[in-house]
Amino acid sequence: MHTDPIADMITRIRNAAQAMKESVDIPASKLKIEIADILQKEGYIKAYRVIDDGKQGTLRVNLKYFNARHVISGIQRVSRPGRRIYKGSGDIAKIRDGMGISIVSTSAGLMTDLKARASNVGGEVLMKVW
Repeated sequence: MHTDPIADMITRIRNAAQAMKESVDIPASKLKIEIADILQKEGYIKAYRVIDDGKQGTLRVNLKYFNARHVISGIQRVSRPGRRIYKGSGDIAKIRDGMGISIVSTSAGLMTDLKARASNVGGEVLMKVW
């Protein structure tokens, strides 16, 4: 059993990208599917799909490469079970001067830092991607 499933997802994506894999399988959950959806909309992954295995399901993430390098040059967990990081809408920092994103869990759902600032909502900063 994993104590931090989001960190496990990040590690699996990072390891698969380093090994130049085409896709990576991750145990599915609603939160991980929402994260994958944001990563796809922002252009960090090609696609994702949920494979029903009769239990929890598997999230298959197809990785994206450009010039034989992974599009995600860095991915990092910010808030974790032992130390939660909450930010107000004005305190959410830009990642790499807007070249990256933060994924924030708000009362209005999961969204990028840009959308959270535009909607004037804060929340728990889950991860940074650049």
